[in-house]
Amino acid sequence: MTTISVCIPARNEESTVGALVRAVRQHPRADEVIVMDHASQDATAHLAQAAGAKVISADEVLAEFGPALGKGDVLWRSVHAARGDVIVWLDADLRSYTDEYLTHLIQPLDNDDAIAFVRPDYPRTLDGRPTGGGRITERTAKPALRAWHPHLAHIRQPLAGEYAIRRDVASSLPFEIDYGVEIGLLIDIAAAYGTESIVQVELPARVHRNRPDSELEEPSRQVMRTALSRAGLATPHTRPPLNEIRPLAVA
Repeated sequence: MTTISVCIPARNEESTVGALVRAVRQHPRADEVIVMDHASQDATAHLAQAAGAKVISADEVLAEFGPALGKGDVLWRSVHAARGDVIVWLDADLRSYTDEYLTHLIQPLDNDDAIAFVRPDYPRTLDGRPTGGGRITERTAKPALRAWHPHLAHIRQPLAGEYAIRRDVASSLPFEIDYGVEIGLLIDIAAAYGTESIVQVELPARVHRNRPDSELEEPSRQVMRTALSRAGLATPHTRPPLNEIRPLAVA
């Protein structure tokens, strides 16, 4: 049976990470639960470990590349640290996790070897309201896909932090080092494996910590730069494919 690594990138998420880890560990398909701690200054690492996660300092994985520079860099290092055939990433601030998240993200990969990447589709809440979240998605990512990557315009949540990927696929791709990572993987997987290798699954509404608009400008710029870079109109900021620098570890 396909083995599953659940990887949770985390930076100062003490209020949510423990409950998330405990819930994920109850799922029968979660063969390992890893929290990739990105230099947290609070109790994130302690609470994640107490909840049963394997806690790894992102800076200590592939340390020859220096400290982790952003979310994408942390995800890239988690591919090296994980041992499962499939990696499921979950954002550490997720408050609405249920078993459906993991079950539905894994199922297409169990059912069809041609599927490489599973994206979620869910309502995105905003400050207690049932809709209105995903502001960078709606204002930046979707317009960028329609303009420069129209074959992916049907993807409803291109920036969502909960998704699944085959580890050998992840190891074959460059990773944007920052918040461009999700849209970069989406575009690169479509190019390398075909748009048909990407599927979407419906999940329960996503509840997480909503950031104020003032904190969205830089992530939005990173997403736009990534979309432009894949169209040859900007410079990518990537880590190299892992299989170019390391053999894929045996699960």
